[in-house]
Amino acid sequence: MFLEDENAATLKCLHRVARHGLVALAAIIACVAMLIGLAVTAHAETPPPQDVKSPALVRPNDMNMGGLLFPAKEPGFFVEAPRLKTDVAIEVSGPVARVKVTQRFLNPSKGWVEGTYVFPLPENSAVDELRMQIGDRFIEGKIKPRQEARQIYEQAKEEGKKAALLEQQRPNIFTNEVANIGPGETIVVQIEYQQTIRQSGGEYSLRFPMVVAPRYNPMPIVETVEFNGNAGFAVPQDPVENREKIEAPVLDPRENAKINPVALTVDLKAGFPLGEVKSAFHEVAITEDGAEHRRIALKTESVPADRDFELTWKAMPGKQPSAGLFRQVVDGKTYLLAFVTPPQAQSEAPAANREAVFVIDNSGSMSGPSMEQAKESLALALSKLKSTDRFNVIRFDDTMTDFFGGLVPASPDNREKAIAYVRGLTADGGTEMLPALEQALRNQGPRAADSLRQVIFLTDGAIGNEQQLFEEITANRGDARVFTVGIGSAPNSFLMTRAAELGRGTFTHIGSETQVAERMGELFGKLENPVMTDIAAIFDGAGAQDITPDPVPDLYAGEPVVLTAELAGTHPTGKLQIVGKTGAQPWRVEMDIANAAESAGISKLWARRKIDDIEATGYNSADPAATDKAIEKVALAHHLVSRMTSLVAVDVTPSRPKDQPLDQTRLPLNLPAGWDFDKVFGEAQPQPVGSPAGDRAMSPTVLPEAAAAVESEMAAAPTPAVAQLLAKKAAPQVALPQTATLAEQRILLGLMMLCFAAMAAGGLALWRRSLKDLMNAAGTRRG
Repeated sequence: MFLEDENAATLKCLHRVARHGLVALAAIIACVAMLIGLAVTAHAETPPPQDVKSPALVRPNDMNMGGLLFPAKEPGFFVEAPRLKTDVAIEVSGPVARVKVTQRFLNPSKGWVEGTYVFPLPENSAVDELRMQIGDRFIEGKIKPRQEARQIYEQAKEEGKKAALLEQQRPNIFTNEVANIGPGETIVVQIEYQQTIRQSGGEYSLRFPMVVAPRYNPMPIVETVEFNGNAGFAVPQDPVENREKIEAPVLDPRENAKINPVALTVDLKAGFPLGEVKSAFHEVAITEDGAEHRRIALKTESVPADRDFELTWKAMPGKQPSAGLFRQVVDGKTYLLAFVTPPQAQSEAPAANREAVFVIDNSGSMSGPSMEQAKESLALALSKLKSTDRFNVIRFDDTMTDFFGGLVPASPDNREKAIAYVRGLTADGGTEMLPALEQALRNQGPRAADSLRQVIFLTDGAIGNEQQLFEEITANRGDARVFTVGIGSAPNSFLMTRAAELGRGTFTHIGSETQVAERMGELFGKLENPVMTDIAAIFDGAGAQDITPDPVPDLYAGEPVVLTAELAGTHPTGKLQIVGKTGAQPWRVEMDIANAAESAGISKLWARRKIDDIEATGYNSADPAATDKAIEKVALAHHLVSRMTSLVAVDVTPSRPKDQPLDQTRLPLNLPAGWDFDKVFGEAQPQPVGSPAGDRAMSPTVLPEAAAAVESEMAAAPTPAVAQLLAKKAAPQVALPQTATLAEQRILLGLMMLCFAAMAAGGLALWRRSLKDLMNAAGTRRG
C-alpha cells in the first residue's frame, strides 16, 4: 500500500513538471511567434534602405566616372564630393591690392547637397564683397552680425532656397557654405578683398594662400575653475575657438590625384619703374606693358591648391621710393594710407650683446623639406653668434627639450654642440607650442644689462590655439622681443605676423631651401638692432583723428612705417608727422595731406587695422564682450567680414522641392606640398583627439581612393572583394544626415528580445521549481 501511494505521488509530481514545462515551452513559442509577427509587420511598414535613401548617396557600382567618395553613415553608401575650381584675379595699384576670388561649386551627384569649403586668405585681407551667381542672375551678399547671418542662412537652407554664407574663423581662415546645389548644378560664388603690399629690404611682395594646412588642436583643459551659480560643476576652457570649423577632409596624395585647381593672374601697376619681378614657387609668364606695368599669369592653365603663391618685385636701381601718401573720401570722412622708409642708423657704437633663445618646431607637420629648411636656418643663425652673446635652443613636438637648461655663452664649443643637436633632429609627433613659448619667455633667467633678449621661433605655425600664444606673449614678454620664421609651403601667417607684432619683432618667411641664405641674412640684420624705436604719428590739422596701428611697432632694417588714419571732414588740411629715434638720434618726417594721391579701398584697410588694434587690446581683457561689440561696430560700418560679422546671400526663389532631402559634405583639401601624410595623421589611421602619436589632434577625415580606382578593382573582383577593399581603405565617416535608417526597427527588435528573455526566463524558472519539488519529495520518501 505504501509503495502504491509513493508511486502515485511520484506520478503526480512528474505530471506537474511536465505541465509546467509545457507552459514554459508554450510561452517561448508564443514569444517567438510574436517576434516573427512584429518583425514581418515592421518590415512591411519600413521600405528597404535603397528605396528611401537620398539620391545624393551612391554605391561604388553606381559610379560611371572617376570621382571622390565620402563614406556615409548609411552602411554601404557614399556621397560624391562636390568639385571646386577657383579663379583669382589680383590688381595691384601702388601699395594696395584688390583681389577677386571666384569659386565654382559643382554638384556631380544626383541629389541636392550643401557644400562647405574651408579656405585661406591673407591675414591682413579686408573682405567686403560676396556675390552668388545663379544662371544669369547675381545676388549681392549683405553684411550682418554673425549670429543673425547664420540664422538667415539656415532658414533659407530649410526653405530650399539657394544661399551662401561667408564666415571668418581666423583672420586667415574662412568658410564658405553653399546650400541647395541641385543635381549636376554649378553655383558660382565671388569674394573680393583689399590688402596692403608688404615691403622689406627694398623688395615688395604679396602672397595668395591656396590651402589651409591641417591644424594641431590641443584638447580643452581646466586652467581656472569657476563654479557659476553654485551648480557644483566647472566647464573646461577650450583653447581652440571653432575647432570644428577649421578642420576639413584631407587627401592622402599617395591615393588621390590633387584637386581644387586654381587659375591666377596679376595686373601689377607698381607706381615706379620696375626691376626684377618673379614668383618663387610657381612658374609664371610675365608680360611688360610699360616701365611701371607688368601682367603676370601662371604658365599652366591652373595649379592644384597645395601651396601659397608669392610674387615679389623690386624697383629699378636708384628708383626706390622712400615715401608715399594716398587718400580716399567715404561718407564724409577722409582716410589716409602713408608709408615712409626711415634711413639706416649711422651709429659708431658697437652692437649690443644678444641673448638669443631659439625655438624650433620638430613636429610631424615639419617633416620633409620644412624640417631641412628649419635646421639649415637655425644652424646658420647659431654660426653667426658672437662669443660675447648668450643663447639657448628649445625644441618641441608634443614634448619639449630645453637643450642647455638656460642661457649659456656662445663659445665655439657650445655653438658646435647646439648645431650638432639641431642637425640630428627629426620631425614627428604633435605641435604643443605653448609650453615651449612659456619656457622661452619665463624660464631663461634675468636679462643681462646692456643686452637684447630675443626669442626666435622657427615653425610652420600649424596650430589652432593661436589665442593662447598671443595671451602668453602679451602677459610675459617683458623686455624680450619675439621674431617668427615661417617655414614651408603653407605657413600660418596669421600666427606668425601677430606674434611678431605683439612681441615687437618681425616676421620672415622661408618657403624653400633656396631662400634660406637670403632670408636669414635679412633676419640677421634685423636682429642686430631695431632701426627705429619710440615711433609716434601725429596729425597737426583740425578735426578728430584715429591712426592705426596704435601703438606703432618698432621697425627693423629695410622696413617702412605703414600707417592708416581716419580724419574728420572731406577736405582736411594739415600735415601728418611721424617721429621716432634711429639709434640715439631723433628722426622726424612731415607729409602734407594736400599732396596725397587718390586711391580706392583705403577706408577698408583702415577698418581692418582698427579691428586688429581692438583685438590686441582685448587679449587678457576682463571685458571680452566690450571687445566683441567694438569689433562688430567697426565691421558693420565698413561692410567687412570679421569674427563678429559675416556675409550672407540668399536667393528669394526656392529651388529644392520640399520632398527632396539635402545632404551635407565638406569639400576636401590637398595636403600642403612637402608634407608627409603619415607624419601628420599617423601611419595606421588618424589619431584620436588629444593623442600625441599623430601631429594633428583634430581627427581629420581622410578620403578613400578615387572612384576610378575602385572601379578598376571592381572589374576584377566580385562585390565582396569590393567591400573588402573599401573596408581596408575606409576612413572616419563624414557626418552626413541619415535619410533612411533602421532605427525604429532596431528599437522594436530590442524590446522584443527583452520580452523574449523575460518570458523564457519565467517559464524555465517555473519548470525548475517543479523539478526541485519532485526531487525533494523523492528524497523525503527515501529518507
